[in-house]
This record gives sequence, C-alpha cells and structure tokens, in this order.
Amino acid sequence: MQCISLILTDNTKPMKQIFPIDKFKNIDTPFYYYDSDLLRETLQVINKEASKHEGFVIHYAIKANANPRILNIICHAGLGADCVSGGEIQRCLDCGFPASKIVYAGVGKADWEINLGLDHNIFCFNVESIAELEIINELAEKKGKTANVCFRINPDVGAHTHAKITTGLAENKFGIAMHDMEPAIATAAEMKNIKFIGLHFHIGSQILDMSDFQALCNRINNIQDELERHHISVENINVGGGLGIDYQHPDRMPVPDFKDYFDTYARHLKLRPGQKLHFELGRSVVGQMGSLITRTLYVKQGTAKQFAIVDAGMTDLIRPALYQAFHKIENISSKEPVQTYDVVGPICESSDVFAKAIDLNTVHRGDLIALRSAGAYGEIMASQYNCRKLPTGYLSEDL
Repeated sequence: MQCISLILTDNTKPMKQIFPIDKFKNIDTPFYYYDSDLLRETLQVINKEASKHEGFVIHYAIKANANPRILNIICHAGLGADCVSGGEIQRCLDCGFPASKIVYAGVGKADWEINLGLDHNIFCFNVESIAELEIINELAEKKGKTANVCFRINPDVGAHTHAKITTGLAENKFGIAMHDMEPAIATAAEMKNIKFIGLHFHIGSQILDMSDFQALCNRINNIQDELERHHISVENINVGGGLGIDYQHPDRMPVPDFKDYFDTYARHLKLRPGQKLHFELGRSVVGQMGSLITRTLYVKQGTAKQFAIVDAGMTDLIRPALYQAFHKIENISSKEPVQTYDVVGPICESSDVFAKAIDLNTVHRGDLIALRSAGAYGEIMASQYNCRKLPTGYLSEDL
C-alpha cells in the first residue's frame, strides 16, 4: 500500500499521521479524512492537563464537527457537550452524551429547542437576553420544571483574531451587556421556574495569544468582586473556548498547547471555593485531525499563471471563501519538483478559490490534494449549492 507519512509531534510523544493513498483511490472524492489516533491523543492531553486543576469541566463545542463517529469518541473520553441548536442537542443525545453534561447556548433558541432541553433536563441554558429568559421561564412553568440558566455576558474584551469570529465586544448580537447583568440576575431570582447558576463568557475563536484569555480572567475577577459586594454568588463560570490551532504548520504541534491554556486560567482567574470552571473547546479538539481530500480534474495553463482545478469546492470547505482562511495544501500523490498554482474548485462562483500562487509538487490530472487542518468547520458547514453531494467523512481506523 502506498502511503504518505508525516511525523507529528506534540509535548508528550511522537505520532505519525498516514495518508493511505492506495485506499483513497477507491473512495469517491471529495471526502474528509479523520485521523482518529490524533483525536484520541488530543483528548488524552486535554483530560490530563485539565485534571491538574480542581473544578475544571470540559465541554466539546458540537458546532465544530458533529460527525457521529467523532462524537462517539469524544463522548467516551468523558467530555460534555456545548450545543447551539436543538439539532445539536438531539445529535448529542443520540451519540450517548448524558443530558446532565449538555449546555445549550445560542442567541435565537426556538420554543421546540428549549422544550427539548427541558424535556431531557440538560445541565443549563446559556441565556443571551431577558426576552429569552422570559420564554424559558414560561415554557418551564408549563412543564412544571425548573431550568438552570447561566447568563452570557459580553465582557467588552477584544481578541486578536478575525473580525467575523470576535464575539466578546460590548455591542454584539451575542450576550448581555455588562450594565444589564445585575438586573438580569435580579429578574431571574423572581422567576419561579428559573434557577440562576452561573455566568458565561466567550470572546472569540482561533485565539493564539494567551494575553487575550488573561484579559478575560481579569475582567471576570472584577465582575465577581462587584457581584459579591451585592451579595450575589456564582456557582459556575463558563469561559467558552477560543483556543486556536496552527494552520500554517499543522505538523509542528498537532495537539495544541492545552497546558499553557489551562495554566493561564489557573494562574489568573480567582475561582471561589467550590466554584466550577467550564470550557467549551471545539476547533482545538478536532481541527488538526481532519483533512479534505480532493482529486485534480484539470491543470489549466493561463497567460501568467496555472490553475489546479480540483473536484472539491466551497460547498465542501467554505472557510477560504467565507473568511479568506488559510489551509495548508499538499499534493499527496507527487514528489516531483514544485510549481506554482492557483488551487480552485468547480463551483460557479469567482470566490471558489482555495489558494492563490502556492507551491505544490507538480500536479497532474488525477492527483490527490489534501487541504489540511480541516477537521473543524469543514464537513459541518458543507452545503449542496449547485446540487452537489455532501462530502462523506471517513475515520482512519475504518480504512
């Protein structure tokens, strides 16, 4: 069997990721290839580093990748789930996540979604407005239940990341403004079918600068001090996720530096006795274990450039078109000298471009191309625009 091997290392031990090209040849492209060994190693490191700190609770953000086989592995590792839709709640329940470990966030919760959470007694609702709180209370009253809620607060902390994935600023569709926090808590205290159990924060995604998380810690410390002056105690603090991955060099550290991440919160966030600190990790759990595998349809020679036209498009991986996101691209079929290409897809849109002017080993029709670091926000965001089929995801252990 022909394989392309890449040596992957993290802070614990060497790992090897293998692209089994001979087996790929029998699979219709495009498809997602998931390295389940790397996923399990990542989960082991998360559990190891989080367990060093008392009260740390880890949830996986389902929106990053909801492939059922992947969710089964994450569930068996003991992580809880962070959901942003009723569909995600149901997917988690179907994959074995205990309802007691499910957190439901999202700025626009429909009644049926709230009822689903209430029916299964999920751990809590992360509430983003007073209007939402009133509806949860109303629906819980009809069922004779009490809903646990955390308020999502916008701490007005900026993050060094893409503008479209920054969420913690004062004016944003997400969350409750700082000045509305105490009135919201007071309103919840008056509701018979609501139990206030904590505060939720999330400042953005793909954050690599630990000073951003330190700034969030400092803001939460100030918030807690102010609440305690008003005799308000908080059982749970949820700091969301946001830890990024290295898209430029996916082999350099395939398992992100969870030690530094968790240690940052342990050093700077002043937890109260018995308080739980919740994390909602998504991209950092699954990002590096996935690659989009596509086949070259044509090599087109232009006037001043050449194009590698592949059978994957923005319908299969939308991040480059949506965010101008970078994914390392490799020709895994060739060891010939490099040439420069624009890598483009077949979709009838000018924005269907994965990369411009990148060096690849010489590309021929039929060559397999891997778009790396695609385990997060790849398969889950795929669409059927142009009446295309959705890509299938395969785990390495199944090939």
